[in-house]
Amino acid sequence: MSMHTRLGLVLMLCAAATVPLYAQSQQDSLEDRLEKAEEAIQRLQREIETEAQAKVQSRLQNRVEISGLVLVNGFYDGAAFNNADVPEWVAAAQDTTGRPNSRIGGALRQTRLGITVRPGRVLGGDLSADLQMDFFGSEDGVDATDRLVSPPRIRTANVRIDWPHLGLLVGQEKALVAPQSPVSFAAVGYPEFSGSGNLWYWIPQARLTAEAGTSFRVGIQAAALDPLWEPEAAYPSSAPDLGERSGRPAVEGRLYLDWGNDEKESTIGFGAHRGWIATAGTGTIASQALTADFRIVFGGIVTLSGSAFTGQVLNGLGDGGIAQDLGPLGQPVRTRGGWAQLDIRPTFAWEFGGGYGRDAPTDRDLLQSDGTYPAGARLRNVSYEGHLHWRPGGGLLLGAEFRRFETEFAAGVLKANQINGFMGLFF
Repeated sequence: MSMHTRLGLVLMLCAAATVPLYAQSQQDSLEDRLEKAEEAIQRLQREIETEAQAKVQSRLQNRVEISGLVLVNGFYDGAAFNNADVPEWVAAAQDTTGRPNSRIGGALRQTRLGITVRPGRVLGGDLSADLQMDFFGSEDGVDATDRLVSPPRIRTANVRIDWPHLGLLVGQEKALVAPQSPVSFAAVGYPEFSGSGNLWYWIPQARLTAEAGTSFRVGIQAAALDPLWEPEAAYPSSAPDLGERSGRPAVEGRLYLDWGNDEKESTIGFGAHRGWIATAGTGTIASQALTADFRIVFGGIVTLSGSAFTGQVLNGLGDGGIAQDLGPLGQPVRTRGGWAQLDIRPTFAWEFGGGYGRDAPTDRDLLQSDGTYPAGARLRNVSYEGHLHWRPGGGLLLGAEFRRFETEFAAGVLKANQINGFMGLFF
C-alpha cells in the first residue's frame, strides 16, 4: 500500500470520527439556542401582558400616560395668613377680639393629575402634549368649607414639537424668564416662595427654543405671552384685564447654558420680560423685568436651585411686588426679589433640604399723597422653609415641612410659622 493511500485512509478515518462529535456539538448548541429563545419569548409575553393590562390608548391609538399624586395635607398656622392652607404672607388684619389667630386644618385640594400624549413623529419632529391639573380651583377667603369643595384647575397644558436643535411649545406654562420650581409638597397650589421671590404664574404662551451642542448646550428662547395684569380687587374672571386691553402680548427672551440629562440636568439662564398695561386714553404702563435662574446638580444627590429678578409691575407674573402692581397714586411699583433652595437626596427614599425667599418693593412707590402708607401695604415679605420627605416604596410619600413668614407693614413686621405634614401616593 502506497504512502499516499495510507494517508488517505487516515484522513477518512479522522473525518468519520469527527462527524459524530461535530454533529453532537451542533445539536447541543442548537438546544441551547432554542432554550434561550424560549426564555426570551416567555419574558416578552409577560411584558406584553403587563403592558396590555396597564395600557391606555386614545381614540386615535396614540400612546397615553396617566400620572398623578393623591396628596393629603394637615397644617398648623401660628397666625392669620392671606390663605390658610397654602399661605404666601402674614395677613395685616389679625383678630383682636380675643379669639386665637392660630388654627389647624386639613385639605386634599393639592392632589394632582397628569396626562401625557405621545403620537410620534410629525413634520419631522417629535410631537407630544401634556396636561397637569390639581383641585385648587376653589374661591379663597369666602368660607373655610370652600377648601373642601375643590373643582379641578389647569396648572400647565401644552403641545410641543421637538426637532434635533429646535423646539416649539404652545400652551400654558411658567413664564419663560422664571423656569425653576422649588421642591415642596406643602406648597403646591401656590408654589413655594410665592409672594416672596418666586414668579410662578402659569401663563398662555407660544415659545420657540433653539439649542446647539451635545454635552454642553447653549440655547436661546423667545416667547409671546398673554399680558396678564392681576389687580388685588375682585373682578369678573371672564372680563379682559388691563394687560389684555393694551392690545399687545407680553414678550420674553432667555439665554441659557445647560448640561447633563434627566435628574442630573443643570442649567444657568438669564432673561428679560416686557409687557404693557392699558391706562386712560392711549397710554400704557410698562411691566418689565431682568431675571437670572439656576439649577446646579452635584453628583446626582445635591441640587441647588433658585431665581432672582428686578423690575416693576410684576404681579401678573406671579405675585411679584408681593401682589402689588401700582401704588396709591397709580405709579408703577418697582421691586426686587428671588429665592434659593438646597435639596439633598442621598437615597431614593430620603430627601431633605431648605430654602429662603424674599420680595422687597421700593417703599416710596407705595406712598400716598400725604406721605403715609395705605392700610395693608406690604413693604417686605420673607419666607424660610425646611422639608423632610420619605418614600418607603410603592409610590407612598410621607413628609413634613416647616415654613416661617416675616411680612413687613408700616406698623411693623408680623412673623408667623406654619407646620405642614402630608401623606401621598404617586401613581
